[in-house]
Amino acid sequence: MNIATTPPAGNSVPFTLAPAKETRTETSLIRHYLRIARRWRYVIIGAVAACVLIGLIVTLLMTPKYTATATVEILRESNQVTTFQGVERETSVADQEFYQTQYGLLESRSLSERVAAQLQLVDDPKFYQRFNVSEDGPAFELVNGRFPASGRATRQRVAGKVLLDNLNIAPTRMSRLVSIQFTSPDADFSTQVANAWADNFIRTNLERKIQATSYGRNLLQRQLAQQKERLDQSQRQLVSYASEERIINLPAQQSSEGTTSERSIVADDLASLNTALGQATAERIAASARYREVGNSGASSEALRNQAINSLRQRRAELAADYQRLMTQFEPGYPAARAIQSQIDQLDRSIRNEEQRVLASFEADYRGALKREQGLQQRVDQLKGNYLDLRRRSIQYNIYQQEVDTNRALYDGLLQRVKEIGIANGVGVNNISIVDQADLPEKPSSPRLGVNLILSLLAGLGLGAALALALEQMDEAIADPEEIERQFGLPLLGAVPKVDGQTPMEALTDRKSELVDAYIAVQTNLAFTTEHGVPRSLSVTSTRPAEGKSTTALALATVLTRSGRNVILIDGDMRSPSVHHLGGVSHDRGLSNFLAGQDDVSSLTFAMRGLGFTAMSAGPIPPNAAELLTGSRLSILIERLLQAYDHVIIDSPPVMGLADAPLIASRVEGVVYAVESHGIRSTLVKTALARLAAANAHVFGGVLTKFEARKAHYGYGYEYGYGYGRERSSGAKSDS
Repeated sequence: MNIATTPPAGNSVPFTLAPAKETRTETSLIRHYLRIARRWRYVIIGAVAACVLIGLIVTLLMTPKYTATATVEILRESNQVTTFQGVERETSVADQEFYQTQYGLLESRSLSERVAAQLQLVDDPKFYQRFNVSEDGPAFELVNGRFPASGRATRQRVAGKVLLDNLNIAPTRMSRLVSIQFTSPDADFSTQVANAWADNFIRTNLERKIQATSYGRNLLQRQLAQQKERLDQSQRQLVSYASEERIINLPAQQSSEGTTSERSIVADDLASLNTALGQATAERIAASARYREVGNSGASSEALRNQAINSLRQRRAELAADYQRLMTQFEPGYPAARAIQSQIDQLDRSIRNEEQRVLASFEADYRGALKREQGLQQRVDQLKGNYLDLRRRSIQYNIYQQEVDTNRALYDGLLQRVKEIGIANGVGVNNISIVDQADLPEKPSSPRLGVNLILSLLAGLGLGAALALALEQMDEAIADPEEIERQFGLPLLGAVPKVDGQTPMEALTDRKSELVDAYIAVQTNLAFTTEHGVPRSLSVTSTRPAEGKSTTALALATVLTRSGRNVILIDGDMRSPSVHHLGGVSHDRGLSNFLAGQDDVSSLTFAMRGLGFTAMSAGPIPPNAAELLTGSRLSILIERLLQAYDHVIIDSPPVMGLADAPLIASRVEGVVYAVESHGIRSTLVKTALARLAAANAHVFGGVLTKFEARKAHYGYGYEYGYGYGRERSSGAKSDS
């Protein structure tokens, strides 16, 4: 509530002060929503209670379901039992698509249909009843309690879809483990399906590897057959060319380097003869040296080593010794000496013959070695020519040989690969294994009463909040004093609290009542609306009846009178007069009489008992009040009254539907507009204010009547302000 100071005396300094307005700090958004929740708390509580009740009923009516969980481990690479590899590409460590692919395969339609077929669910009517499957068509028509065989494919598709709808694949974060969860009303059935799903996933994975390996093996076998045909053709071509060109090679041999090669006969012969030629040349050189040695010296080491010659020479030496002994005694003619000399001569001839024979043998050896060398040289020269011719003719042969070697290498490689794939296919190593088999669930996984009640509570809170916000948006009632200025552009003169348990007259009589305090604040704020303070003539009106306009007019007249002003209150509502009831008089004489032409004003007024001011009733109800107000008589009446009174206050009829209020408003300085809190739609108030604006009426401001601070959106301290000190005063009185 604004505290206004006393208006300045006189008109020396013209100014216009803004009307009083409740000041407050900007309210937080959370506080705003809390106010909305408090205002519509019963709507929110009702929505929460309804949702919780519905959640409880639905939970109790739901069929219990059991979830069985099997856990498998998926490795990127299978364990290598052998060094042989299959055809499938190995997944790299960084290949995250591998696991996403495995998760997709776990939820594949083919796997679900395979599980359904293995568990014999395709032809089981109880399975479809368990999951409330109601399919139309000949595939689901029971004949003697059995389904027809013709619709098995359709039923298998439906059964697989049902299993997929109740399956959940939950990979464990940052690991290779995957949980296979299946939910159904039967705990044992859920366990069977979860375990069968894991087993069939492993089998299908292994079969897929085997199929890929088998496909690769078949492809390699076809390529192997084609390569064998190429090898045979190249070998026939090589043999045919060798026959035509008379190229004869020895069989291939394994060399020390591990490579294979063939040797031609010409090359082999040439190598052998060349070796023999070298040996013959060496022998010829040695024989020539021995022969030259014997021819030059006449003796040779060979002769010295000859045993026969050595024996002869030894015998000659002995005879020569004997001959020398005889010569010491006898003459050379001595018979014994001649005999010995004859033997010595004979031995010399024998030695020379032996030496000649040795020399002849050396010469024969030399000539034989020379002849053998010359023969070998001729053969080597001939083989060289043959080898060069063979090299020329072997160019194309080598080309054919290389083609044969290449085809043979390809054939051997394909043959080895086929054998390796066969071994890898037979090993059957899988990269998926079961970690935990699904156990029989001991308690149902759904419905969960606690979780459902919490979700129902949250849903109720959400629904209640949405309803509260929607109702708040649709609510056009004026709840806060600041809306007078924000929505209608009117200065707020004050907010009048709602009085319970007493009439307005009783409340105005009690000078300490909240109603009196509120209207004193309105009077104070009115003092700032004009340069001369409180307007001397004003009307009080509202949008529709029963909004507190008559109480406002009566209260303003009362508080102005108590402030020492001479005030007259005119009942301007000639259609439904009410002021005469407060004064305890009739309305036989009043405003309508003056407007009809009677000039004696004093006879038309009466004193308001207990409040101290003068009042004028509406007078007799005229046939058409608007016609009386159209003339200038009302303006004349106001001028006359202002000569005797300080303030003229007119209790005007409502604006909507009547022309009376705009006519009265155009005759006074301004209008005080009463708006009922939580009782009138803002659109109606705007329409009524537009009518006053069309009549060139000046509206001083608005008064919010019947205000209840506990129903306001924001707290402004009205309850505290109007009730301040009353409880203490009451307590003091009770103590006294």
